[in-house]
Amino acid sequence: MKYYSIIISLFVFGLSFAQEQNLEELANEARQFVATGNEVLTRDGNFPKAEGEYRKAIAKNPVDPTAKYNLANAYYNSEKYDEAHLRYKEAAKIETATKSEKHKAFHNQGNTYMEQKKYKEAVEAYKNALRNNPKDDETRYNLALAKKMLEEEQQQNDQNQDDQDQDQDQNEDQQNQDNQDQKEGDDKQDQKGDDGDNEQDQQNDKEEGEDDKDKGDQEKDDKGEPKDEEKDQGQGENEKQEQPQDQKPQQAQGQLSPQQVKSLLEAMNNEEKKVQDKINAKKAQGQKVRTDKDW
Repeated sequence: MKYYSIIISLFVFGLSFAQEQNLEELANEARQFVATGNEVLTRDGNFPKAEGEYRKAIAKNPVDPTAKYNLANAYYNSEKYDEAHLRYKEAAKIETATKSEKHKAFHNQGNTYMEQKKYKEAVEAYKNALRNNPKDDETRYNLALAKKMLEEEQQQNDQNQDDQDQDQDQNEDQQNQDNQDQKEGDDKQDQKGDDGDNEQDQQNDKEEGEDDKDKGDQEKDDKGEPKDEEKDQGQGENEKQEQPQDQKPQQAQGQLSPQQVKSLLEAMNNEEKKVQDKINAKKAQGQKVRTDKDW
């Protein structure tokens, strides 16, 4: 029984030793890839090749923050800020990373946010960096700068919001004014239309009055009096209206009836006969006489 225990212990020890040896070999390979990446990036500026070497190092030793941190720096210098932010975050979260390594990762993460003008996120990143290294003056300065930029951004946003609200109010006021002007214009147009109709009616009435006047003038003679036919017709119609229908027209004043004329002629003949008889009698006597007409 004791013999089996020794064998098992030796097996476990050997397995652990092999694992540790394997991990050490992987770590060494990872460090070699990191070194190669640093060299091609610094010497040649060959970012694509350096990126490939860093990725190989991460695959060999995922718990080592060095390859992720260096890759993040390469992204940052190439202005690939989103990728840089991701790698800095990974480097800071690795359990084996020291406070110094975490401080650098958070500090550079804050720089990445500053480049993107994400001032609120930058403030939080710099605060995390100071938690791991409170004595770093550069991080403290960057934190103060990020706070100042954040405050200015908020003030600008507030000002923009105020301007936007003011513009909106002005637009609403202008819209209301335009609507009011449109309404007044429509009212004036309607009133103008009514006045035009009234003027047209007045003009028509005036023209009708002039037509009646012209017609009346035509019916008058040159002296402005009604024509004789119309005058006689009007007078006759008036007389007919004044006389009763069952009476005959009265004799005009100053005129003699046929019977009176006949009687007067007979009287004149008789008188003429008397005068002639007297003349004859005078002739018979030899005297002249004067004849006068008394009728």
